[in-house]
Amino acid sequence: MAARVLFYVQHLLGIGHLKRATTIARAMAERGLEVTLVSGGENESVVDETGMTFVQLPPIRAQDRRFQAIVDANGEEITDDLKQGRRDQLVKLYESLQPSALIIELFPFGRRALRFELLPLLEAARASSPRPVVISSVRDILVEKNRPERQLEMVETVERYFDKVLVHGDPNLIAFDATFPKAKDIEEKLNYTGYVVDQKLADHPEGTQGTGEIIVSSGSGRVGEILLRTALDARAKTSVRDRPWRYLAGNSLPEEIFAELANHTGDGVIVERARPDFVTLLANCHLSISQGGYNTIMEVLAARARGVSVPYAGGQETEQTLRTGLLAERGLLFQIPEADLTVSRLVDAVENALISPRPNDISINMSGAEESARLVAQWIG
Repeated sequence: MAARVLFYVQHLLGIGHLKRATTIARAMAERGLEVTLVSGGENESVVDETGMTFVQLPPIRAQDRRFQAIVDANGEEITDDLKQGRRDQLVKLYESLQPSALIIELFPFGRRALRFELLPLLEAARASSPRPVVISSVRDILVEKNRPERQLEMVETVERYFDKVLVHGDPNLIAFDATFPKAKDIEEKLNYTGYVVDQKLADHPEGTQGTGEIIVSSGSGRVGEILLRTALDARAKTSVRDRPWRYLAGNSLPEEIFAELANHTGDGVIVERARPDFVTLLANCHLSISQGGYNTIMEVLAARARGVSVPYAGGQETEQTLRTGLLAERGLLFQIPEADLTVSRLVDAVENALISPRPNDISINMSGAEESARLVAQWIG
């Protein structure tokens, strides 16, 4: 019988966390592990669930880009009953599966507001006999929190509940302690995997869609309106105005905003929702203009596409700006800070990207999905 893995993930605004988790889950399934992925965010049609059992909790999300409130599917504040229902469903799922490994995405380095369901799940794992390998799965860069007591709480939670921490990054680009100064306190549990991306799909695109196009993408979440509007206005001022421009809006972008953007359609302009074949579009495109989310940027690099990035910087978000800035220093893409985005700045960045070579020499470890799967299988034994 295949070893069982229970993988929890919660996305609150975009779907980056869910997409990264499913990429890792598919890699684990390819290694023969039986993976159940449980998602607490809104269900997204663009996510590939191949090879795993997918369980959807009653969805919750951030109310807006400031992350100051969490709401249910109807936009209402989450109730105690909803919390209790999710908590019970998680613990019952764990007890029925009795997994060999429990993976929790981001926590305790984030998702503190979800302790109401995560701590009971972790206590259930801690009380099990035999006990599963308990793993935290976290991206390379944390959101800045200038509160030492929070960092101490993260360390204490790791020490109490977690056996291993998978850091999905490359320390040669940025080390985990650059944004988590107490990383040395849990150093023996840290394992760098490289960046998570579906490199096989980038190397072998499934079709010719996107060939020669300018692909403008705002991720799959509720933000990105400013980038889409600016890129619509910038098109006519660029040297590639006669090429097809495809604008991809997140599936969670409000319908009224999407409808307004879609009114710009005409010769050579396509406005549509995010697509599941995004990597194929990137592999075939002439230029990518995007936000700076972890998954999008890694997919741009994996596809060896010329790229312009306008990293999202709403609320307390700093990770996109930091990561894309480091990549821009290496000449792998062009970055415009969100606060500095104007039509003229975007046009200049497009022209500079177009005369630059494609980023063929990445020199960054991007085997994060495969390495994560290898390590989990090794730890299970």
